[in-house]
Amino acid sequence: MATLTRPERVGIERIAAYPCTLALDMRELAEARDHDPRHPIDELWVNARSVNPPWEDPVTMAVNAALRVVTPQDREDIELIIVGTESSPDYGKPMSTYVHRWCQIQPNCRNFEAKHACYGGTSGLMMAAHWVASGASPGKKALVVTSDQSRTHLGQPWEYVLGAAATAMIVSAEPDVLEIELDKTGYWTSEIFDTYRPTSQKEVGHADISLYGYLEALEGAYDHFLRKVGPIDYDSFFKKHVYHVPFGGMTFRAHRALLRRWTAHMGSADLGVKAAREHFERKSKPALKYNAQFGGTYTSATFIALMGLIDSFDDLDPGDRVSMFSYGSGSCAEFYSGKIGPHARERVAAAALQAGLDARQRLTVADYEAVERARSEQIDRSDFSVDHTGAEIGLAGLYDRVYAGTGRLVLDGVSEYQRNYRIS
Repeated sequence: MATLTRPERVGIERIAAYPCTLALDMRELAEARDHDPRHPIDELWVNARSVNPPWEDPVTMAVNAALRVVTPQDREDIELIIVGTESSPDYGKPMSTYVHRWCQIQPNCRNFEAKHACYGGTSGLMMAAHWVASGASPGKKALVVTSDQSRTHLGQPWEYVLGAAATAMIVSAEPDVLEIELDKTGYWTSEIFDTYRPTSQKEVGHADISLYGYLEALEGAYDHFLRKVGPIDYDSFFKKHVYHVPFGGMTFRAHRALLRRWTAHMGSADLGVKAAREHFERKSKPALKYNAQFGGTYTSATFIALMGLIDSFDDLDPGDRVSMFSYGSGSCAEFYSGKIGPHARERVAAAALQAGLDARQRLTVADYEAVERARSEQIDRSDFSVDHTGAEIGLAGLYDRVYAGTGRLVLDGVSEYQRNYRIS
């Protein structure tokens, strides 16, 4: 009987994010809604959000993110594809099939879609990492993709924390970006109704339940982590921290909750708000540099923050340990440890995420509303064709300037519910 050869290390080999091609400024939105712009900018820490034209959707974002990390050799080496999403356009057919097809992955490949609100991508990453670690297919890799976009909420309070994005990660035995310490992880689950999508059109949320659900899950996952790893000094054990980002301001609440737990375990007094903020600035907040420009990105948020962390801190070196926290409404959470890989800075720099965000076309509020209505109008229709001119919704010239000939996946339309995509 053959003996499995298990790799010594597993984790993220390469990572990229798809920034979308349209952006809405939060100050302009707040002013148009007669709302104090300090709320989204200074309290939520959201400066802008990504928006999709009608010829993009969660499928195109997933593929367009994956195409940024998949190499010709990966097409032969990938034997597992997992897509984490709560935005799939089909209740049966998984988005992973499109990723497999359009990334031209060899056919002997498992693929599936993982749904658990904002935790779906982390569940996929963990399943992929354990599969690689098992040694069942030596030398083979997994492709983990996250892709989500918000429902339309024109004029609603949720509008300031919505957005769209996708990330893609190659998971292998060569964790150049992040080595996942599979023995150092804690998780927590509790069935609650905090945010959910009961239909293809609706997205429902209860702010207070979501806030307390997030914090309860954080503390539960962290306590489980400590039971497995043993007592730690939270300040020295981790060089930096990444938290799930429903909106930036929530991450400070998360950080302070664990600081309180840390000081209590150490028998010390609570740091207080000012000292906690200084600690947060030093160990976590700069990681939000990209999240603040995307808006809400659901299950992509943690990985966008990881990219921001690596791009932001000059004192982060290979081998440094960072904490990662993922929360998904409904609920499930995971707190886990990773070590910065030997080529993390180069891999994230190669993704050129800031350049992609800067290249987005800025929308007026009126054009944003027209785009959102056009996008929503397509949902659930059995037949429609997409107008790539965008002339009636303020997007004239966008397709020719940004998509034509660039190799992005685009949606042409739907025929008897069959979605028709092509490479531009």
